[in-house]
Amino acid sequence: MRNNMRQDPVKMHKLLIELMVLLGVISLSNGAIQRPDYDDTPNPEFLNPAWMASIPDDRLLSEITMPGTHNTMALYGGVYAECQTWSLASQLRAGVRFLDIRVRHVSGNLTIHHGVSYQRAHFGDVLEGVTDFLQEYPTETVLMRLKEEFSETGDIYGAVVDYINRYSNWDLLWHSRLVPTMSEARGKIIILQNFNGPDLGMRYDSMDIADDWKVPTLAHVQEKWQSVYNHLEAAPSGNKAQIFLTFSSGAGVFAHPRAVAQIINPQLYEYLRAKTDLNQRFGIICMDFPAAPIIQMIIDFQLKEAFKTEQV
Repeated sequence: MRNNMRQDPVKMHKLLIELMVLLGVISLSNGAIQRPDYDDTPNPEFLNPAWMASIPDDRLLSEITMPGTHNTMALYGGVYAECQTWSLASQLRAGVRFLDIRVRHVSGNLTIHHGVSYQRAHFGDVLEGVTDFLQEYPTETVLMRLKEEFSETGDIYGAVVDYINRYSNWDLLWHSRLVPTMSEARGKIIILQNFNGPDLGMRYDSMDIADDWKVPTLAHVQEKWQSVYNHLEAAPSGNKAQIFLTFSSGAGVFAHPRAVAQIINPQLYEYLRAKTDLNQRFGIICMDFPAAPIIQMIIDFQLKEAFKTEQV
């Protein structure tokens, strides 16, 4: 058996991870941690609410590198449901510009869910929060992936329009499938429509997306990281007119979101740190439990590119 293990380093790596979990080396607890790559404390270490002000007006949104959060509103429900610990307002002020919003549709009502777990909010709370933020910081834009979750009506369009009229402003939306320039996007909500119905904005499926979220056990985390790595490597040379979206998040029966993020986020941080001297577009990087420093690192790719453009 020992000889077989020596000949199969992948199997050895998986068994090592499982052993580390059993010994408690990789924490599966709810203890608050604040590292440069991972943060499950209540508040960001620092804020960056107006970073898009430095981006040239003629820059396409598809050419911008920006931070996002997976299951943005999933703050409740236990370790298998929780993907974030910061409020929506804190995420936006920390620099997050892509939101992943999941709504349950019951009799015209849109409540926020992650699976079975109700997140103590409705879609109107999200719209009001984003609208307030954009009124305070009109240089920014917010991209919002919107999909139905924990209901199967397949018909949320009418309810979404009703909520927009009640809790936001119809004119605040970007009403086109085309990718806007930064000038066109400032002060607007860009709905990334992941449901049927007439156009409310851009179609979610129009993006180049890597979302291999199924991580059965922590022994499979490296397979997840490989998916993230491959998509990030493809983004700089990909179609600049198409938004790239990479989810670093994942979960499974034996790998809850916190545990996966505690392993993936450090690898993502080191990957990005090694690229800091390169002028590259990575698109949207969507995370569970991001920390302010890794958000800043993602933002700095764009600011560096914008600064170089201004110098030229």
